[in-house]
This record gives sequence, structure tokens and C-alpha cells, in this order.
Amino acid sequence: MSRYSKGIGRLLTTVVVGAVALSGCATADGSDDPGRGSRSENKELAYGIVGDQGDGGPPVKGGTLIFAGLAPVTNLDPTMTQVTGPTGGTEMAAVYDVLVRYDIESQSFQPQLAQSIEESDDQLSWTLKLRDGVTFSDGTPLDADAVVASIERYNRLKGAHSQLFQKVVTGIEAADPSTVVFTLDQPWRTFPAMLSYGHGMIVAPSSQQGDTFTPIGAGPFTVVSLQPQQELQLKARPDYWGGAPHLDGLKFVAIAGDQPKVDALRTDGIDMAYLGNAETVNVALEEFPGYAEAANLKMVGQLNSAEGRPAADPRVRQAIAYAVDPEVIDQRVREGEGLPGTDLFQPWSAWHGETTGITPSADKARQLLDEAKADGYDGRITFLSVNNPDSQELALAVQAQMNAVGFDTSVEYASSTTDLVKRRYVDRDFDMSFGSYTVSDIDPEIRLFSALHSESTNNILGYADPEMDQLLARVVSAPDDEAKRAAISEVQNLVNTDQPLLLWGAGINFVAWAPDVYGAQPTVDGIILLDEAFMTN
Repeated sequence: MSRYSKGIGRLLTTVVVGAVALSGCATADGSDDPGRGSRSENKELAYGIVGDQGDGGPPVKGGTLIFAGLAPVTNLDPTMTQVTGPTGGTEMAAVYDVLVRYDIESQSFQPQLAQSIEESDDQLSWTLKLRDGVTFSDGTPLDADAVVASIERYNRLKGAHSQLFQKVVTGIEAADPSTVVFTLDQPWRTFPAMLSYGHGMIVAPSSQQGDTFTPIGAGPFTVVSLQPQQELQLKARPDYWGGAPHLDGLKFVAIAGDQPKVDALRTDGIDMAYLGNAETVNVALEEFPGYAEAANLKMVGQLNSAEGRPAADPRVRQAIAYAVDPEVIDQRVREGEGLPGTDLFQPWSAWHGETTGITPSADKARQLLDEAKADGYDGRITFLSVNNPDSQELALAVQAQMNAVGFDTSVEYASSTTDLVKRRYVDRDFDMSFGSYTVSDIDPEIRLFSALHSESTNNILGYADPEMDQLLARVVSAPDDEAKRAAISEVQNLVNTDQPLLLWGAGINFVAWAPDVYGAQPTVDGIILLDEAFMTN
């Protein structure tokens, strides 16, 4: 076990498997002002495997598990997709597996495809040992050369988090057929987390033939068919290194909206569902077993600060931040069931520091907007949303608050969540939108870097600030929890000043499953490993 694995338990001292009551939220200066920071008082924070369903007894063979995710996959190339639980991570983990997984019970990273991962004494390298006899589904070996080639391809094609990886990792070497050594230019005690995302999903050398990519991995399932944005079918792989899966196959389907997913679970139309709407999550937690994950930056406003966009003017960004009250959004969109607030990390988080978020103020918003208008800004801005009920409510709540202080806000709707993601992350064609960075306490530096660093391809905000880049580097290399918390507090302070994004609240993501589903293994970011899953009915 690595030194990192032994120490990770300290990160989650405020949460345990089950439900944790949030304490009342006082501000850093000791006041009880409900307008500052997070206002999620007296609510319960569910975390871990919930629902007392037992172990299911001996695994049952057979059946196809049907899973409704958030954003249906359009592509199974890890470099072309956001490798997260809501956006294809579970699907791709079924095909490729991961080198390392996060174990929620021990609160540590554990080898998966890898046999072990060890940190050097000088904290400037990590050595990964591979299991013997692991093969890709085409029969070729998953060896050190294949791992190095896959990670180099991932970085070359700018997969998610590749800029952070390349910023810190100065070398990757296949020391022998079963050993990969990662050399770093600074200590990074949470480095194994990177191998739980896209970097750890190793594609076979035969996957890329010219411009054609075929999803060939070492995971427990192989692809039968993919209808982009509609349905993905996988079949069990009998020669999987961990033993043939219990299930015959997996089917990933598209269902728009959380409530229809819950209805489908109730009627046995599906077996698992990814849920993110606070109101629906709270209902589902009472009814279904599953995996609940607490996440900061669960609801954020995204501002395009690129030249020519309204938010290129920092006063416009600041005016929007002060105009939009997260509490109003929570009441309008989440029926008061969410965790609203302007803190990067709320009081229940291990990374909540001395600096809290801003206090919304319509008067301050008007003042800032008037200053921008005096220099020629016409007040017009377009909010890009998606055409489903929850997102429509959000768009209208934001529009009403912004227009109340003098903006001329129009709303444009993308046809689907997948189209919305494309408009933001590929085309960068928006003034203002919304999203979820889903930052957990496990590896906060990865998502913070991804969202805010000037060199990150996932930074869709057009925001670039050398001071922010330096602060993020401090978060990555922090030698202990206290230093990391202090660095994150400085990030919060700069966010309060620059408003590169709008902090609207934390929340709970819930992967719910039917009572007859067992053996699902959560890892990072809501990704579920299904190699040991089975159904009793």
C-alpha cells in the first residue's frame, strides 16, 4: 500500500458512510449572517453506500443491467469525453477498467488493473506494478509499454486533466514489462487519483488505426453497439482478469430528467440511475439503495470571459455574482432541498477554510453594472440552458434576478444535455451557462485546476490569471491538509474578487439502484465499477 493510501482517511474526517448532520453555518468572523457563504443549515449530508439491503447472498449469474446516466455517451474514446460518472465514466470503466480505484470504506486508493502503486521516499516519483496475465479484449497483453502509450496518447489528444498531469509529471517510463515509473517535478500526494480517471483507462494499441478509433480495453465488458445519445449495449467478457462478470451484459439508456428515471426504477424499467436534482435525490434516498456522494461546486454559473463576450469585463462578472442569490435558485429549482451558498467548500467539507464566499447584494450589482454601462456595455447577455423542466426553472430564476438589477438577459435552450456540453466545452459558444464541477474532498485539486487554470483545456471560462495558476500549484503540492486548506482559502479569496465563475451551491449526487442489484463498486466522481455486480431477480 502506498504512503498516500495510508493517509487519505484524514481527508474525510467530517463524513462517514451513512448520513452526517450538517452543523449550523456561522461565518469566518463568527457572525450568524445568513447571507454569507453557505446556508445549508440543519440538513443531512448522505455519503457512501446507503440503504440496508444486505449483501444479496451468493452472486447470481445472468441478466442485463439497465443504467440511465445523466448525459448519454456519444463516443467511447476517453480523450473525447468528460470522464466522470454523469458523463460516461461508468460506461468507459466497464470497457477499459481503471488502473486505480477509490475505496470508500477504507477511504484510500487501491490498485485495480494495477497490482500496486508506491510513492518514493523523496516524494518525486510513483512506481506502478501491473498484474500478471492481464490482456485486452483483442488478446494482446496489457503491459507497461501499452500503459505508457495509452497515457501519452491521452495527453497528446488533450484528454480531461491532461494539462495538470503534464504540468507535474515530467516523465513516464516502462522500467520493465510490468513496471511503470512516473517522475514528478514536485510532490503530489494525491497523484493516484489521476489514474482513476481517463489516464487510468488504458486503451489497447490496436484501438487507433489511422483516424478510426475502436474501443478495445481490458475491462469486464465489450461493446455490442452504440447509438450516440440513445443507447449503448455491452456484453460480458469471459476472459476478464478478475473473472467473468456475473451479469450477461449492460445497457445504458437515455432518459431525460430525474423524475422519469425514478419512475422507471419504480416500475422495473431500469435497474440503476444517476440522479442529481436535490429534490429528487432526497426522495430517492428514502426509497432506494445506492451510492450518495457529497460534492462542492455542484451548481455553478459559467461565464465566458473571452474577448468580445459580456463577461470579459470583470465588472459584469461581479455584477452577475452579486445579482444572483443561490438561495433564490434553491427555492425555485430545488424546492429548498439543496445546499445553496457561495463557498467553494462548504462547512461540512474538510477543505472549508477561513475565507467564505460573497454576500449577494442587488444594490452592489446595480452599481457595478452601471459602471460597465457607462463605458459602453449595453446590458445584453444570453443564458444558455437545456430544454428540460429543471434547467428551464434555473434559467428563469437567473434571468429574473439579473433583469431586476438592469441586465437585458435572454435565454437560449440547447436541445439536449449532450448538445449543451458541446456548446460549452467544444465550441465555447455561449455568454453564460450553468454546470457542475462536482468537487469532492478526495481530490479537490484536480477539478479546481481543470476549471480555473489558464492552461487547462477544460477551462471553458476564458479566464487566465497568473496568480490563480500559482495558487492552484500550491493546492496540488501542499505537503499536508493544513497547507492545502490555506491554499484553497486563498483561491476562494481570488474567486471573490475576480468572479471567474458563479458559486451557487453544493449538493448530493445519488446513483440509485433497484433493491435486487448488488455488488456495484463506487470509485471517484460517481463512476461505478460493475465487474462484480449482479441481480437476484
